[in-house]
Amino acid sequence: MRRSFLLFVLPLAVAAQKPREHDLKLPIGGTPGRLNAITDVAGVEVGHTTLISGSGPLVVGKGPVRTGVTVVHPRGKTSADPVFGAWFTLNGNGEMTGTTWLQEGGILEGPIGITNTHSVGIVRDAILMWQVGKPGLQPWGLPVVAETYDGGLNDINGFHVTPDHVKAALDGATGGRVLEGAVGGGTGMRCHGFKGGIGTASRVLPASQGGYTVGVLVQCNYGNRRDLRIAGVPVGEEITDLQSCHAGPGAVPAEMRGVPKCGATGGNDAGSDPDREQGSIIVVVATDAPLMPHQLQRVVKRVAVGLGRQGGFGGNGSGDIFVAFSTANPRTAMTPDSASVKMLSNAIISPLFQLTAWATEAAITNALLAAETMTGANDLRLYALPQDRLLAAMRKYGRLP
Repeated sequence: MRRSFLLFVLPLAVAAQKPREHDLKLPIGGTPGRLNAITDVAGVEVGHTTLISGSGPLVVGKGPVRTGVTVVHPRGKTSADPVFGAWFTLNGNGEMTGTTWLQEGGILEGPIGITNTHSVGIVRDAILMWQVGKPGLQPWGLPVVAETYDGGLNDINGFHVTPDHVKAALDGATGGRVLEGAVGGGTGMRCHGFKGGIGTASRVLPASQGGYTVGVLVQCNYGNRRDLRIAGVPVGEEITDLQSCHAGPGAVPAEMRGVPKCGATGGNDAGSDPDREQGSIIVVVATDAPLMPHQLQRVVKRVAVGLGRQGGFGGNGSGDIFVAFSTANPRTAMTPDSASVKMLSNAIISPLFQLTAWATEAAITNALLAAETMTGANDLRLYALPQDRLLAAMRKYGRLP
């Protein structure tokens, strides 16, 4: 196996930011917050640890490695104050731990972790170790940790994510700008046949409707190319080349049967066929609107609307799992006796449903726009969505100003 370096990309790293959906004036809908990110909800912090090393043939336990972990702190890493929360699964071929108690109690305690399928356990345990080692944080917990599968680009059976990587993401999490694309848990992910990963967006209500913010963070690793829609435009039908391919020397390995050589014609996405959707998406929804758990349950279901607008339909092989929380009503979720809470009326909750759908679609689009072409295990290459061709498709269908 050809070796390269091991790279940790922590939350404070500075990288050039590619244009995002709102910069390109894509008509997805709604008004973004200042950062167009989940961190527009005050108090929310996001951290990543990104692991990239090696190249060439897969050697289990050595690499190549293309993986990591992403964490979301609802009230910031120093807060022990839980939030009201809820979760929803559109299709359950995936995992999100801690959801039994979340559904029962309506309370989310501690950070949310997102990683690859085979690292869920280590991330869950590392969050617990981090919590019990922090004075003032709860000395027990049922962490919420979710996953998507990066076994195409990454040595997933090498179990490269360690507790130290998780702790680095937890301690390094910040508010402000969120790194997107091939970072953190999204490092080795694909989305609609292009390079996928982490994306985020926000949408804000006008002051006349309360001025509330809905922020979304996704780890997208789902979908077929032909189904991709952005702002209603069939982008996947317009960009049919740039398929996954084998970029290495020599013949395509037997385990990559059906994957074309890069530069060759034909072939579908590696590991898929034209009639089957594979992969998963994890979505975290944050809001500062004062919502109770049963209302957050209604909000989190609307993620599926945004996913559908993008071209996802929750196929049998997909794990489409979503979690939502509200940062309103501080110091009330775990009071020892009784508490007075503010609750938004159901009569005026519908605009938040729309914001959730818009922000979900925008976050997936931002993940696609941020990701760079990547070559990983067995020289599998996933191409980035080409911005110029996306814009050409938008103009073709009259969807740019």
